[in-house]
Amino acid sequence: MLSLLGTAVFGLIVGALAKLVMPGRDPGGILVTMLLGMAGSIVGGFIGRFLGMYGAGDSAGFIMSTFGAIAILTASRMITRRHA
Repeated sequence: MLSLLGTAVFGLIVGALAKLVMPGRDPGGILVTMLLGMAGSIVGGFIGRFLGMYGAGDSAGFIMSTFGAIAILTASRMITRRHA
């Protein structure tokens, strides 16, 4: 249970930092920001493993998680801008 709570808090911090770096109008509140950070950590881990920075069982660090969240936020904005 504590691991899930830690992951949620980490996701909230990373998601908030990604939204701070890329200001703009994004839908969602605290839950969407938290999910953005958690997904960014997953994407950052994939990017880090692809670049050879992490091993097979390693988790993404804070910076790669933030880069992953920024990548997701950028992709989301490109998709929603195209349909709007």
